[in-house]
Amino acid sequence: MPLYGDIIVGVVILIGLLGIVIPVIPGTLLVVVAILVWAAIVGGWAWAVLGVAVALIAITETVKYLVAGRVLRSDGIPNRTVVVGAVVGIVGFFVIPVVGLFLGFIVGAMLAELVRTRSTTQAWRGTVSASRAAAYTIGIELFGGLLAAGIWLGGAIAL
Repeated sequence: MPLYGDIIVGVVILIGLLGIVIPVIPGTLLVVVAILVWAAIVGGWAWAVLGVAVALIAITETVKYLVAGRVLRSDGIPNRTVVVGAVVGIVGFFVIPVVGLFLGFIVGAMLAELVRTRSTTQAWRGTVSASRAAAYTIGIELFGGLLAAGIWLGGAIAL
């Protein structure tokens, strides 16, 4: 693949990594698709690079849900708090672009916990716990994306 092709793939991977941190675009999916396109064009050992990258992302995707679930269970927070936070966050994203996603998540989680606990203090603790679980998932997913990007970069340099 010519250098400009590798640069384009690298830029798409970078956009995917940014999409993991700022969940506006499907970050992990972009990383995988960019490496898939690269492997399809390069062929040969590039398919092994793709396989390793996909395996790493699959492992980190599984781990992120397990860790988030464990954090929520240990703090006694039901999954619906995160679901309500996510739905209100998506609405918030359209009301106040980008920032509304985070604000909406916090407001939604707070409202869900307030309805559940009937206590502002407990609702805030639940909101902090849900936010912490969300932060863990973003960090774990970013780690997997960075690992996949590193595997691709090593493969692009070697091939």
